[in-house]
Amino acid sequence: MSVNLSKGQAVSLQKAGGGTLKAVRMGLGWQSAPRRGLFGRRSREIDLDASAVLFADTEIIDVVWFRHLVSNDGSVQHSGDNQVGGAGQGGDDESILVDLERIPTHVNQIVFTVNSFTGQTFTEVANAFCRLVDENTGQELARYTLTGGGTATAQIMAKVSRQSGGWSMQAIGEPGHGRTIGDLGPAILPHL
Repeated sequence: MSVNLSKGQAVSLQKAGGGTLKAVRMGLGWQSAPRRGLFGRRSREIDLDASAVLFADTEIIDVVWFRHLVSNDGSVQHSGDNQVGGAGQGGDDESILVDLERIPTHVNQIVFTVNSFTGQTFTEVANAFCRLVDENTGQELARYTLTGGGTATAQIMAKVSRQSGGWSMQAIGEPGHGRTIGDLGPAILPHL
């Protein structure tokens, strides 16, 4: 059963019935919000980018994004850059696979972000979501919906943290500004 997360809400990623998750996938989906043009409704292509930042406490260890698709240790892999989003089918347009068993022991936090590479604000994005899926079963564990639009061009979506005996996910939902993950570094630090 999936949990719909609200800003600041946390959920344990322990498997039902005990045990720990071995691999999770963060999925990002979106579509362009329709605009009324001179000749009716039309949409403008929007390029959102999913990124994962691996931390040891507050030190950045690695960043996985469309220009660096696999973490240096191979534990985190990006599916590749989708430059136009979905057509409303509700599937993941970009995803990041995290092999929790291969994450180095000194890495204790992974922060997932979204940036509008083409610079549009989230007012122009419809049906945007971030979700966490048990990669072995395909079960959706948690979903964070990007709501409210606004003038932000980036979003610090969620954080997965190593806890004693497992991992947990916390929805952050903090708006930001920047076309790439490199623009968000200072905005991420207060959430660690």
